[in-house]
Amino acid sequence: MDFAEDSALLRLTDEQRMLRATVRDFAQREIAPVAAELDETGAYPAETVRRMGALGLMGIEVPEKYGGAGMDALACALTIEELARVDASHGTIVSVNNSLYCGAILARGSEEQKREFLLPVASGRQTGAYSLSEPSSGSDAGAMACRAELNAAGTHWMINGRKSWVTNGPVAERLLLFAVTDPAAGNRGITAFLIDATQPGLTRGRVEPKLGIRASATCELHFDNYACPVDSVLGQPGEGFRIAMSVLDAGRIGIAAQALGIAEAAFAASVSWARQREAFGGPIARFQLIQQKIADMKIRIEASRLLLHDAVAAKQRSRKTGERYTLQASMAKLHASETAAYVTDEALQIHGGMGYSRELPLERYWRDARITRIYEGSSEIQRLVIARNVLEVR
Repeated sequence: MDFAEDSALLRLTDEQRMLRATVRDFAQREIAPVAAELDETGAYPAETVRRMGALGLMGIEVPEKYGGAGMDALACALTIEELARVDASHGTIVSVNNSLYCGAILARGSEEQKREFLLPVASGRQTGAYSLSEPSSGSDAGAMACRAELNAAGTHWMINGRKSWVTNGPVAERLLLFAVTDPAAGNRGITAFLIDATQPGLTRGRVEPKLGIRASATCELHFDNYACPVDSVLGQPGEGFRIAMSVLDAGRIGIAAQALGIAEAAFAASVSWARQREAFGGPIARFQLIQQKIADMKIRIEASRLLLHDAVAAKQRSRKTGERYTLQASMAKLHASETAAYVTDEALQIHGGMGYSRELPLERYWRDARITRIYEGSSEIQRLVIARNVLEVR
């Protein structure tokens, strides 16, 4: 089944409609046949990622002169949503590459940094990653232990420490890394670094054996006297925390789009199943309890879409006004992630025993949906962000 073509907030342009149709066709033709196997093996989908790069999906909002597609935030959200409807892992890979990595460099990078670190990733020739979390520092980014100190010559920052849960970490050639450069300054002592992951001093830990999004490779990174040139600092020393938080606003929109796509897939499967599954002399779609589930699923999905599109509109306005869209992004991420959890759980219930079987993708949707309430700010953190923005307290 199809879904709402537009929302009351944003109308799609012909270019956006064409992009969505292209991504939907690609996902059904190239990703759907291998999604179950990738989930089973946990293998990174290098070939389909390469093809996504050729389609311009790895740098959707990046101008063409830097290797991207030169489109807008809605185009990016539509792409992630369509990919996640087929396989959430591909949605994660594209979201991180676009929202967390490319978005940060596009906003804060120098011309030289854009040429060196943005162009090869936005064009799909290389893969980017965002490295903020640590084994003992997740939601509390200000408590990170990874350190960077200037060498005696003042030419390089020497980086030491561990980073954890780095999406794309096992395969990324380029990284956006956050480390403490002034421990006494708290959050103002964190700096953002652009890392060439092929250089010595960086080793990659084991690939995490995750519950869901298993084809999205995740690992620890270990830095041992990694020498980062001073001209590879993104922004200015001490601005890292502000950069990290602003980038997460965009990342949360990406996760909202991913969660929406997962929910849509589970919902479509449930509608189809309710129409064809027979019990007590007819399709289960005629039972009021099934109808109630379908109605509640549909309402939550469409509410999530409106919140997502509101956040996208706020992001696009921010490019002119410079205003943050933290509140809208957090609301969209929170609602969509909890919608994905609700819809996939109800979908399993509607399918009964078959929903619990690995013969159908429902159990994969359920597992994939679970992470959307955790990464890029847990549901608990989103509620704090929303409340503090409303109450204007810190």
